[in-house]
This record gives sequence, C-alpha cells and structure tokens, in this order.
Amino acid sequence: MSDQSSLISNAFQTFMTEAPQHAQAWGTMVQNLANASALDKKTAALAYLAVLAALQLESGIPFHVQTAKQSGASREEIISAILIGLPAAGHRVTQVLPAAIAAYDTL
Repeated sequence: MSDQSSLISNAFQTFMTEAPQHAQAWGTMVQNLANASALDKKTAALAYLAVLAALQLESGIPFHVQTAKQSGASREEIISAILIGLPAAGHRVTQVLPAAIAAYDTL
C-alpha cells in the first residue's frame, strides 16, 4: 500500500505544514461532521467522491479513493460514484475518472 502522505495533494500538505492550527481546526470539524453523519463509512466515502468529481477537485481523488477502498468499496462502486453526477454536473465528472482508477489500481 502507498504511503498515505503521497496521496495528499501538495496544496493540502502545505496547508498542514504552514498553518497547523488552522489544519487542526479543519480536521476537528471534518471529524465532527463525519461522526454526525447517518451514513456508514463506505457510503460516505463514495458520496464524497461524487462531490469531488462534480467540483472537479482531482487533487483530492487519490486520498479519498484510498478511504473508500479501505471502507470496502469496489472499483466498480468508485467508478459509479464518480459517474453518478453525470445528469446534474455533466461530462465534467469524467475528468477525475482516470485519477480515481489509477489510485484504486495502485493502492
């Protein structure tokens, strides 16, 4: 399995290094939101991938594919989560598909 830090974008690594108090506050908020969710971890991870795809936030895809895979998501489920936004967001969601497949296949 890949080193988790290699899956984190340079921008987010810089955020954590250069603004550690902000990063800690961000991490606490993210964890609190996850704890408040009624979704199981796999469903939440797949939904998050769908949002990243709709927003074309490719830099977060490798890390969150790893999270989904560790939560039990199959390759097909990850592809489906990314493509579920096609009707609402359009073809733009396909832009992150290569990164997602590469991340899944190498983890």
